[in-house]
Amino acid sequence: MSRPSGYLARVMRIDPVQRQSVISLASTLGLTAIGFLATMFFAHTVGPSILGAYFIFVAYYSVFNLLGDGGFGGAAVKRISEGEDQNAFFTAFVFLRVMLVVVSVGFLFIAQPYLTDLTSSGVFPWLVIALIVSVFTTITSNAIYGTGKVGVNQISGLLNNVIRVVVQVAAVILGYGVAGLAGGFVAGLLAGGFFAFRFLDLSLAPFARSHVRSLFAFSFWTFLGAGGYLVFSYADTILIGYFLTDADVGIYRVALQLTSVATFITIALRTTLYPKVSFWGKRGEVSSVENALARAFTYSLLLAVPVLAGGWLLGERLLYFFYGASFSSGASALTLLLLVQVAHVFMFLQTMCLNALDRPKDSFRVTAIAVAVNIGLNVLLIPAYGIVGASAATLATMVLNAALAHRTLSRSIRVRIERGAVGHILIAALVMGAIVVAYSLVIPLTSVFVVLGAVALGGLVYLLVLLKIDRGIHDELKGLTTGLGIPWPGVL
Repeated sequence: MSRPSGYLARVMRIDPVQRQSVISLASTLGLTAIGFLATMFFAHTVGPSILGAYFIFVAYYSVFNLLGDGGFGGAAVKRISEGEDQNAFFTAFVFLRVMLVVVSVGFLFIAQPYLTDLTSSGVFPWLVIALIVSVFTTITSNAIYGTGKVGVNQISGLLNNVIRVVVQVAAVILGYGVAGLAGGFVAGLLAGGFFAFRFLDLSLAPFARSHVRSLFAFSFWTFLGAGGYLVFSYADTILIGYFLTDADVGIYRVALQLTSVATFITIALRTTLYPKVSFWGKRGEVSSVENALARAFTYSLLLAVPVLAGGWLLGERLLYFFYGASFSSGASALTLLLLVQVAHVFMFLQTMCLNALDRPKDSFRVTAIAVAVNIGLNVLLIPAYGIVGASAATLATMVLNAALAHRTLSRSIRVRIERGAVGHILIAALVMGAIVVAYSLVIPLTSVFVVLGAVALGGLVYLLVLLKIDRGIHDELKGLTTGLGIPWPGVL
């Protein structure tokens, strides 16, 4: 029994932000791996049309779930994380969330005659069930997140995805198609919600109008800002489904998912830093926010840049071998979507800071401009250029949103990048790219194992070069690794 206790004590001595970031990163990595493997299986089993119908289901769920949340989820996290009247804010959130889901489902039934993609595929009832179940899941997850239990929140998300995939795979094997995919989605929501509920230490308590007003004050702009982010996430999917076919939706979303590996460090850091930035901002510790944001940029680009380079070189082959020949036509869109993920690093982290620093109104303003441009460009470009047009529209508006967020956030704090570290990342990625090109010239990329060999070689070269030329990143990673009890290779 002494050995686990000693290990736990060692882990707990690690800086809290680093420790929680590792937990968040491990969870995000697990989610990414599970999502990739599942999508590969579904792509080969059911094809792009059924997969596209499921992606449309997820898009509509996200839209109506946003209406059912009303921004109160983010508002509850913010107010609970501030440490004052936590039970009262929690109870007010529960009341408002239940009321809003009734409104959301009501709108869904009103809109049912116009949602032909959902009704024709038979997933409309599953969408209603998913929205109702999401009330329980979002209440528990937002509550534990607001109290700083980032690790529990991440494990809950991991369990959500694991159960979802297990049920979906079983359902697809049994021949249930898109209904099985939607049913697995609901099962995952239930599993994640019940796990988070076990760690919920907030309780229902009387709340006053002041608590509701406080949530409203934050939630209105959070709701609008989340709506803007939702446009970036799903407007292209819905409009591709409207102008093109379900198969086109499937190909586009698979290409987008493949590029998403570039941002899982960003997502992990955002999840970890939001309550910390909220805490520092409440106490006026601006320098802590500035340093954390600069370091978050560096570690996000540490993955995003090599994924960009590798995706440009190997993207078409990865789509062909991982998902099937019918998905390789998404290679051109993938080239642009990789750039989207680099811009996403800056947009995501800067808007996170604006919200955490109690400036959701400013976050919405910068997002609203980009949203309007995004919809206009998608309507203009998708009919003319298909999924490549959707990719171009997303890239242009993501860059615009990042630039506007930088301008707004810079008025409150000093937003900077660590130029030396980012320069080293670029150098390492260039060396990696040269090695991968040489490898592909010597060994033609004609099998999945050869392609995986190129990926592994490129990743190893990138890591070795980066750790040799940047001692700061080297020392931080070494300290974190040894702190977790993992031996550090002598060659590094």
